[in-house]
Amino acid sequence: MLSKKEFKLLFDTYFDAIRSFIFYRCGDIDTASDMAQEIFMKVWEKKEQLHKNNLKALLYKIANEMVISAYRKETSRNHFEQEMIYDNEPDLSPEDEILFKELASSYARALEQMPEKQRVVFLMSRNDELKYHEIAGHLDISIKTVEKRMNSALQFLKRALLTETKK
Repeated sequence: MLSKKEFKLLFDTYFDAIRSFIFYRCGDIDTASDMAQEIFMKVWEKKEQLHKNNLKALLYKIANEMVISAYRKETSRNHFEQEMIYDNEPDLSPEDEILFKELASSYARALEQMPEKQRVVFLMSRNDELKYHEIAGHLDISIKTVEKRMNSALQFLKRALLTETKK
């Protein structure tokens, strides 16, 4: 268990170092500050379950995972945007082209808002074209969990896109 005083000492000792570690990996000081704050919030939320030894290693481990997660999210977003670049076919009207771009934008926003676990499974299935058992193996989860997350992701997209079209 970590007391308030011990947490404050931990924060004062490692916040700048963690922020710098993240900054050197992502190149954006605002993102690095936000991530560092989020890391310490996670530590504070889990303070009852933490042991006082190896907290420094835990902070760096969380930071590393968070940077990797953000990188994957950004990569999948960029990949999606590249996939959605539309080569103008002459038989599409300007209205159809606008509707297509609006749909692509709505889809991208829905993906960003989707819970991370669902998004990861969805993108592994749709973008990487992995089978459920392959996804389960990569993520070290059961096939049933993959099925549930995929179903939730599809329902999330359906609700998000239907809500967008009603606006």
